[in-house]
Amino acid sequence: MSLALGAAVTLALLAANGFFVATEFSLVAARRPRLERAAARGGRAAAAAVAGIDELSLTLAGAQLGITMSSLGLGLVSEPVFAGALTPLFHSAGLPEGAAHAVAFVLALALVTFLHMVVGEMAPKSWAITDPERSATVLGMPFRAFTTVARPVLAALNGATNLLLRAVGVRPAESREVSRTPEQLRSIAQESRRLGLIDEGELTLLTTALDAPRAPLAGLVVPVSDIVSVPPEASPQEVVDAAARSGHTRLMLRGPGRPGAARMVHVRDAYLARARGAATPAAGLAHPVPAMPVGTPVGEAVAILKAHHSHLGVAVAQDGGIAGLVSLDDLLTTLLTVR
Repeated sequence: MSLALGAAVTLALLAANGFFVATEFSLVAARRPRLERAAARGGRAAAAAVAGIDELSLTLAGAQLGITMSSLGLGLVSEPVFAGALTPLFHSAGLPEGAAHAVAFVLALALVTFLHMVVGEMAPKSWAITDPERSATVLGMPFRAFTTVARPVLAALNGATNLLLRAVGVRPAESREVSRTPEQLRSIAQESRRLGLIDEGELTLLTTALDAPRAPLAGLVVPVSDIVSVPPEASPQEVVDAAARSGHTRLMLRGPGRPGAARMVHVRDAYLARARGAATPAAGLAHPVPAMPVGTPVGEAVAILKAHHSHLGVAVAQDGGIAGLVSLDDLLTTLLTVR
């Protein structure tokens, strides 16, 4: 094969490799709702991308088949062509034929490997991660055409893969979940930093936001000594006065000090009772307060308070006593404020 033809074949194989790499990463990283909205507006390319996401295992098999074929082609065609073109140059420079061929082979291998990594892998991967919806839309239709033609082969490869996964107790995924775990988001952020798509400060902000839900609520607990409370027999007016002095709308009810018996009074209920002329004591206006261990993660604590429709929660110490109080406002501030 001539050098010109070999170079043309090399460029074609690099382009094919980049096509399959970009398609794989774009369909995995793309936000499905955005593509579905574009498809609903009549976008055929977006519809093709959504179809690829729906058949994730087949899509990955097609991308891997294309990448493997392109890589094998580079090894079978490109390296021998470049090595054959370089060997006479080194031989004419005085190297023995065997040495000239060895040096030419090493240089050809290095050149093809460099082009394969940069042009066929890293550049298309970076594009797909940077703009996954656009790249999925651009590449979706030609990739669907490829998977349609190669479907029998892909079905066989996918079937063999699924059998292997089931043999080791793993359930194959036929489609991609829209949501991502914190670990997946952290991995995406780190990969984006490695590719230079975000700076170190942005990576720190993202990882801090991802770590916040898992942080224990111990640092947000208001100690018992700082809790504002009223006695069970307090009148509605006394509750209103205590709320005005403290600036809090929710006051704890003094009780036996057991986490499970904790209750709180909302100043709104005291105002309503006073407006009705009722002398209902604070104990009659109180609502139960959920208890949780002081080591409960912030995200889980928020879920507990929401499930109980409560803005306050009791933090339980390791010895079973009350460690203090946590508020939904403080928990949400921790989740929503990136430090």
